Amino acid sequence: MISFSIIGGAGFRAQYYLRIAQALPEQFRVCGMVVRDEHKGRDLEQKWDVTTYRNLGLLLEHETPDFVVVSVSRHAAVDYLLQLGELGIPVLAETPPAPSVEELVILHEKLTCKGAKVQVAEQYHLQPMHQARLSLIEKGRLGNVTQTTVSISHFYHGVSLIRKMLGIGFEDAVIRGMRFESPIMAGPDRSGPPREEKLINAERDLAWLDFGGKLGIYDFTKDQHRSWIRSNHLSVRGDHGELFDNRLLVLEDFSTPLYLELKRVNRGEEENLEGHYLEGILAGERWVYRNPFIPARLYDDEIAIASCLMKMADYAAGGPSFYSLPDASQDHYLGLMMEKVICTGEIVKTVRQPWVE
Repeated sequence: MISFSIIGGAGFRAQYYLRIAQALPEQFRVCGMVVRDEHKGRDLEQKWDVTTYRNLGLLLEHETPDFVVVSVSRHAAVDYLLQLGELGIPVLAETPPAPSVEELVILHEKLTCKGAKVQVAEQYHLQPMHQARLSLIEKGRLGNVTQTTVSISHFYHGVSLIRKMLGIGFEDAVIRGMRFESPIMAGPDRSGPPREEKLINAERDLAWLDFGGKLGIYDFTKDQHRSWIRSNHLSVRGDHGELFDNRLLVLEDFSTPLYLELKRVNRGEEENLEGHYLEGILAGERWVYRNPFIPARLYDDEIAIASCLMKMADYAAGGPSFYSLPDASQDHYLGLMMEKVICTGEIVKTVRQPWVE
């Protein structure tokens, strides 16, 4: 049983953790939440059967979590991270962990340099389809990977996928970018489906990150990941093959091409009575991803965040880092530089930051 506390339980992201703990009660337990608003705290207690506290001090007087999830705004996160670091309590921080490069440097100096146990809940690369793609890349099916196009999510999330797909660490990049606006029918947002017919202007942001021999292309339209009429896209190119969304084009040998599909295998469809969950993903006859949370009914993003929680518990107990504060800082730094070039049209060369070992 993994016990964790949450700071910021009334927020959209924090309720992911509550849903996961509810779906996997034998694996996760939420032992207290910090919710400053008493009314919201009482509502959460009734809905989720958890205990809430008005501040961190009260929570730590009554609870002994394996780690604390800090799920508040990037502006509020810094103080909580520093407090928990001083107390020696392992922390899983939301992404990005701070709003500015200057504050990321402060976190590096006061946490990473002092050995604080901090990881970041950057979950996108842990989603099932991305895990399947990364498995194929790591097994060498594409050969030497040199290019990726990521049209999945905004700035730091997109950057994290670019770095993962290309196998990029903390290399500097030359960044170019632009923004294009066009009309689109408004779709769902965090509050739910649209309530009226409404035409809005959608900003499409494009950036090219040249890492010197490796190219990352970022392409994202505002709210694209929620839109009913815009698709997500990810492609990866190597010298021996290509991943294009769910298609895999590789060579068995130099004269024998193979054309495979990444196929999701779900239980509970048609006459199957095993439950309703994702079992895994196949590429041809080979499993390239197996869901570790069977038979819980979780959607892909919840599977990814549950994976963060499992990895965080292992890390807090002395296991390996899985998404460090320097990694998250680099993602956000590159995201900020992309935002700058998109807005100004400048070409920017990134520079080595203090958190780079």
